[in-house]
Amino acid sequence: MPAEVALARTTHLCVIAHQDDIEINAYPGVAECYGRNDRFFTGVVVTNGAGSPRTGVFADHTDAQMQEVRREEQRAAARLGKYNLQLQLAHPSADVKKSGNVAVRADLAAIFSGCRPEVVYLHQPMDKHDTHVAVLLRCLEAIRALPKAERPRRVLGVEAWRGLDWLGDAEKVGLDTSAQPELASDLIKVFDSQISGGKRYDIAALGRRQANATFHTSHATDKFTSVAWAIDLTPLVVDEGLSVADFALSTIERFRADVSQRLDRLK
Repeated sequence: MPAEVALARTTHLCVIAHQDDIEINAYPGVAECYGRNDRFFTGVVVTNGAGSPRTGVFADHTDAQMQEVRREEQRAAARLGKYNLQLQLAHPSADVKKSGNVAVRADLAAIFSGCRPEVVYLHQPMDKHDTHVAVLLRCLEAIRALPKAERPRRVLGVEAWRGLDWLGDAEKVGLDTSAQPELASDLIKVFDSQISGGKRYDIAALGRRQANATFHTSHATDKFTSVAWAIDLTPLVVDEGLSVADFALSTIERFRADVSQRLDRLK
């Protein structure tokens, strides 16, 4: 079907920075839609992947060659995961880091206005990767430009280059990632340019999810075998007067207060 039609039926939308970010950080969305005919996962990769680290067989690849490799890997992952639609916008990271870039703004406006997803997966504002945070900010700008009635009902920020296990339990959004464990592993292994290139995401991503499940509750047995943590970003969509900085720093302040209170109570 035409891309516009596939986009319009999207129920789960992920807009994220790099090839493999969907599979590593937003697998719950893929799993919720996999094999279903009433849920449709659409993945959007914003940047071109030119700056990825490389060693081994990929050590001598130029930026242009790496872009082609990563583009094909993302297409293979989309086929394996039975995505409804996979879009790769191929913007240079430098362009995404500039607020107001016309091309980036136009692409994101077209995507967010072209569907009414039940849930959107984005990066989270406490991430330490500049491109991840920039993509988040550009996405929020695009969503906030929509009329309120057309904005997504639920927006989640997923952990990546900072886990979210430190959030207060009341603030954690737990996403069960135990479904289809073989698929979860195989999707990450598609990105051989990263794994053979020196980044063992295939071990680290699955290990983080398993650690989240075990270390969540100290005085109870595990309810899940694999969990990804997210933070609810919906307040930033509902209230455009709430700055992303205030949202992030208030979250950190609540963490600080929790640590302080516990130390004072137990000293």
